[in-house]
Amino acid sequence: MASPADTESYSPELLQAVQRDLGLNADQARTRLANDANSGQLETKVKDALGDQFAGAWIDSVSGKLTVGTTDSAKSDTARALGADVRVVRFSQQQLAGTKAALDTLSAPASITSWRVDDASNTVVVEVNRDKRDAAAEAFLATARGISPAVTVAETTDTPTPLYDTRGGDAYYIGGGRCSVGFAVSGGFVTAGHCGRVGNATTGFNRVAQGTFRGSSFPGNDYAWVATNSNWTSRPWVNRYNGSNVTVTGSTSAAVGASICRSGSTTGWRCGTVQQKNATVNYPQGTVSGLTRTNACAEPGDSGGSWVAGTNFSQAQGVTSGGSGNCSSGGTTYFQPVGEILSAYGLSLTRG
Repeated sequence: MASPADTESYSPELLQAVQRDLGLNADQARTRLANDANSGQLETKVKDALGDQFAGAWIDSVSGKLTVGTTDSAKSDTARALGADVRVVRFSQQQLAGTKAALDTLSAPASITSWRVDDASNTVVVEVNRDKRDAAAEAFLATARGISPAVTVAETTDTPTPLYDTRGGDAYYIGGGRCSVGFAVSGGFVTAGHCGRVGNATTGFNRVAQGTFRGSSFPGNDYAWVATNSNWTSRPWVNRYNGSNVTVTGSTSAAVGASICRSGSTTGWRCGTVQQKNATVNYPQGTVSGLTRTNACAEPGDSGGSWVAGTNFSQAQGVTSGGSGNCSSGGTTYFQPVGEILSAYGLSLTRG
């Protein structure tokens, strides 16, 4: 067990996350984190002591204690003396890793979803989607079993896909057009209404299928929201286009005369000041009211992008609507305040 001194250095955020995701109370979370840290050190010691007979290590889900596998029962006492529980198994970690490496050289059909070393079961588990288990899958599994008797098969209904972050200022595409993400919200993001109509599909900065416009208003207003699919995770970030992000923590409106910055996929991170609020702009497509005027520049493709102000630029202000000029000679840019967008669609900002 961890000593009290081992449990005092964890941040509140870390403790809250462990409590939430592992179903623990505060004391259990502190003890779990301390034991986990100690187990990492213990695993290194036991691995060195067992050498080629080491067969992996894992934390028992009930006792919370480190268990190690070994292929040599004569070395069990050595591992126990160091403080670990012991299980004598057939395959060493080196053998399991070799089997997994051999599988890595094969070409797998789409119905095979993953393969991995599982220390606790002393096997290499190959997962196959049961709904797509076809002749190609059976051929792959037969080859895998022929490599080593350590291979076992598990059926799943999952189909893993890559995951991407939804971040303010990043590009997204609507057919042949490009706009910029405003702010991540629960299940999607807000942007400019002139970028797309309800039902339009979007792809992300990487041209991967992203989402669908669920709401859009233009002219009159210039706001919209896009519901993203499960491949995309909403993040409380705005791209600063210097390799870093700013983290959105709220949406307190900046005063006239305040410094303000925007992020967009054409011209990146640009700054200026708030000049006026509640402006009406007469675009060729019709008038849009309730906009905020700034002297920060923007160009086509920046539309929909994020405006932030306040301490550390942590306060969301709005999404780029339009303007005049460019980032070579300067210009005027208007944004749609974010509060109106959130209220119109009943959305909540993703906050840090």
